[in-house]
Amino acid sequence: MPRSVNAVASRRRRKKVLDLAKGYWGSRSKVFTVAKNTVEKGLQYAYRDRKTKKREFRALWIQRINAGARQHGLSYSALMGKLTANGNQLNRKVLADLAMNHPEAFKAVVDTVK
Repeated sequence: MPRSVNAVASRRRRKKVLDLAKGYWGSRSKVFTVAKNTVEKGLQYAYRDRKTKKREFRALWIQRINAGARQHGLSYSALMGKLTANGNQLNRKVLADLAMNHPEAFKAVVDTVK
C-alpha cells in the first residue's frame, strides 16, 4: 500500500515560500530549495535591520538637532541638558523635525532654555 502524504499542506508550504521569493533573480524565485534559503536569509536581514533602523534614525535626529542648536550658539549636549533640566518633554524626533522644517519654532524652543 502506498504511503499517504499530505500533498495539500506540502504544496501550500512551498507556495508560501515561493510567494515570498517573488521578484528575486533567476532560480532564487523559481526553485524551492534555493528560494527557501534566500527567503530565510532575507527574513534574518529584515529582523536585524528593524533594530538598526531605530539606531540610524536616532543618530540622524541628533545630527539635525546639533546643526540647529549650533546656529543658535549652543551645542547639542548643552541644549539637551538644559531641556531636560527645564522638564521639557519634546523628544529627539520632534526636535529634529522642528530644526529642519520649522526653524522659527526651533528658535523659540532654544530661546526658552537660554
